[in-house]
Amino acid sequence: MSVNPPLKHIAVVGGTHGNELTGAYLIKHFEQHPELLQRSSLETLTIFGNPQAFAAGTRYVEKDLNRAFLDRDLSNPHLATYEDKRAKEICQVLGSKEQPKVDFIIDIHSTTSNMQFTIIIGDRDPVVLSLIAYLCQLNPLVRVFNWSSIQEQSFLRSLSHRSMAIEIGAIPHGVINSWFFERTQQLVGQILDFLDCHNQRTLNLKSVPTTLEIYQGKAIVDYPRTENGELRGMVHSQLAGRDYQPLQPGAPMFITFEGEEIKYMGETTVYPVFINESSYLEKGIAMVLCDRQTIPINP
Repeated sequence: MSVNPPLKHIAVVGGTHGNELTGAYLIKHFEQHPELLQRSSLETLTIFGNPQAFAAGTRYVEKDLNRAFLDRDLSNPHLATYEDKRAKEICQVLGSKEQPKVDFIIDIHSTTSNMQFTIIIGDRDPVVLSLIAYLCQLNPLVRVFNWSSIQEQSFLRSLSHRSMAIEIGAIPHGVINSWFFERTQQLVGQILDFLDCHNQRTLNLKSVPTTLEIYQGKAIVDYPRTENGELRGMVHSQLAGRDYQPLQPGAPMFITFEGEEIKYMGETTVYPVFINESSYLEKGIAMVLCDRQTIPINP
């Protein structure tokens, strides 16, 4: 058996959250123009994640679809929200984690945080890492975020061992931005080009960098809150919009409504991401702190 078998069956997903319009309308566009996804060695299908939430203009109807793919939830017949049912339907198409029906999943999202083009991965699969290193070389705005946690197993992309989510932004939810739309379409095309070359063994390995910079999530930080859970502060103006920029010990993180600065009290420099993502307020996430790592790539 080949160490890196062909990745023939590809799924492109958008609209997993109904108010993230770039991915939703890209899926509609791809369905109207399937030739954009055609590559000689690939069979690519599209999935519109959450059509009811899209119709309502909301992130979800009853629960977050991108937190509905835990094995125990998919096998639980008593979970009957719309998103639980939709997750089971998607699983029927993409397969289970033990028996996947696709070789690679691309799940397109947008964020209100200043993340530019962030590729989120789980497992550090060599083929995926080579692909991302290739993309980073093509586009300096591409960043790589890795977050290993039990929560990750509930994401749609966890249905395949080889997968990625693409987070683009900053874009307000419910808004579509032509600049991001066009470049996200281009990014999807570059991913398919790489996978096609991988399958046909025509990839020039010299075109793949030998190292990759990854931002490894290490801690979730919530907003300052009162004892009853209400906000008592906000992200400091010196930090807002500075995703992937270094946060030094002693630098301000938050400022209360009374004007008190709350500083970062860690001992090492970290790199915050998902700063002020509006949908994460309900999840108790003001930002995720990361370490910056450089890892070797073996194409």
